[in-house]
Amino acid sequence: MSEKHAKFIGDIPSNYDTGLGPNIFHDYADRLAERCGTMAASHVVEIAAGTGILSRRLRDALPAETRLVVTDLNQPMLDVAKSKFSTNDTVEFIVADAMDLPFGDEEFDLMVCQFGTMFFPDKPMSYREAARVLRSGGHYIFNTWGAMSDNPFSQLANDVAAAFFPSDPPGFYKVPFHYSDPTNVRADLAAAGWDDVEHETIPLMKTIKNPEVFANALVYGNPLIDEIRQRGGVDPSEVVDAMLDALQSTFGPTPLVMPLQATTFQCRVP
Repeated sequence: MSEKHAKFIGDIPSNYDTGLGPNIFHDYADRLAERCGTMAASHVVEIAAGTGILSRRLRDALPAETRLVVTDLNQPMLDVAKSKFSTNDTVEFIVADAMDLPFGDEEFDLMVCQFGTMFFPDKPMSYREAARVLRSGGHYIFNTWGAMSDNPFSQLANDVAAAFFPSDPPGFYKVPFHYSDPTNVRADLAAAGWDDVEHETIPLMKTIKNPEVFANALVYGNPLIDEIRQRGGVDPSEVVDAMLDALQSTFGPTPLVMPLQATTFQCRVP
């Protein structure tokens, strides 16, 4: 599965939000929001926002008067994100392609993205778009997953799914973790004209309090479920059961504890 085919639609968004969110996304979202909260920014845009896990934290971390625009390529993901806000929250939601943003030049002074750049088919183009819509002195802050070996739940999930389809193994899990080397990310940023770049690799140990929900989301909370349904012949619940068994045998007993690793990049427009 290529990046351009990783569609988060159908029943994926709710499973993604409730099953993957607390287990692999929330801790890194807290760190990104805290970092963004220290920036003097009056116009902020989030790209590839998904179900608003970071969006909600950004709204809480930024001054109430700060303009916050939340975008994603998939409307169903944004629909979940919207549910996290009240009419009293100042936030705009827009379906947008990170490689062709519907904004004017120098419209924002901060752009943020959590675990989205790995899915962009043309990463340097997305970085050029970021530079275009940011003002002089503005910042682009984003993070990427480390390698599958540093996030072993991903290798586990990939291998469990592959065991059901040995002649045509699903490939989704290779997409989010293929962009793990900071050297490659920095090279793409340089190709797009960014030369003021810092990065920090952040390892965590994560406690999984409800492995059943996590196992379910590893199947139903991302496009792996579409790959399983397209191949046919396997009940997805069987894959969930195998995921749970593998999680418990690898990271157990409950509560499970597993390592995570991601890298945060902070880029400044001259």
